[in-house]
Amino acid sequence: QVRFLQPGGGSAQPGGSHKLSCAVLDYPHASHCMAWFRQAPGNEREGVASIDSAGNSVYAASVKGRFTISQTNTHDVYLQMNSLKPEDTGMYYCATDRRDSLLSLDHDDYHYWGQGTQVNVSS
Repeated sequence: QVRFLQPGGGSAQPGGSHKLSCAVLDYPHASHCMAWFRQAPGNEREGVASIDSAGNSVYAASVKGRFTISQTNTHDVYLQMNSLKPEDTGMYYCATDRRDSLLSLDHDDYHYWGQGTQVNVSS
């Protein structure tokens, strides 16, 4: 059974930075694409960034230039968040799927999900 370790939630001030991490354990497939999603209260879950095994990445327009997704070769994925804004507040989820090169920001495309971690941006 696939397991996720998602530490790293917390608070930051507007303009500040925070880094999220996610480790995927017991992953049964040889290939993968990984992604970060977020959900604020009352809002739908939205895609933030996605990365494939070759290191290609895509970002939501709202975070492009501020957030950076990265990964290791052991199914760990990170999200470096800079120039944070109050609207970045939400529950952040990592997700993965066996389809390499998926690079999708659609939550319906991902099969495995982490439990989420809360990020609050306020002054």
